[in-house]
Amino acid sequence: MRANRLLGASLVDANLITVDQLESANEKLLELIASAQPRQCTLLGVLAYDLKVLTERDVLQYCMDEHHIGLIDLRVYEGADDLRTSVNQPACWATWTLPFDREEDFTLIATAYYLSPAVRAFWEKQFPGPILWYGTTLEAIAEALERLPAPRN
Repeated sequence: MRANRLLGASLVDANLITVDQLESANEKLLELIASAQPRQCTLLGVLAYDLKVLTERDVLQYCMDEHHIGLIDLRVYEGADDLRTSVNQPACWATWTLPFDREEDFTLIATAYYLSPAVRAFWEKQFPGPILWYGTTLEAIAEALERLPAPRN
């Protein structure tokens, strides 16, 4: 919830949506959360696909322009095996984020929720070294998560 709440505030601050649009999206999101479908519990998805008040492309463009992050298409990227087998999948779904590779001391992380400070703070605590952030779509995150091996108990 915190990731969605702070994403919504950032989208309003960036003038990508209005407060009224955010309130409508939050109502719809609460309905989706009650249905317990993690793939659908996303404020960005509600805004982009249910209410159609912005596009993921607009959000990604804003992230590139204002925060200077790159983009990645996870459908064509395998990433590090150790991350693929040990990643916290519930946290990935909750934050619409996926650590996908390591290069020397850097952890590479893809997210559809870069504008949520809660998401960035959470993952920065998980990987204390330098992080290279990449923007991606909700669909790319979902497909990559569904390809991961089942979590070990």
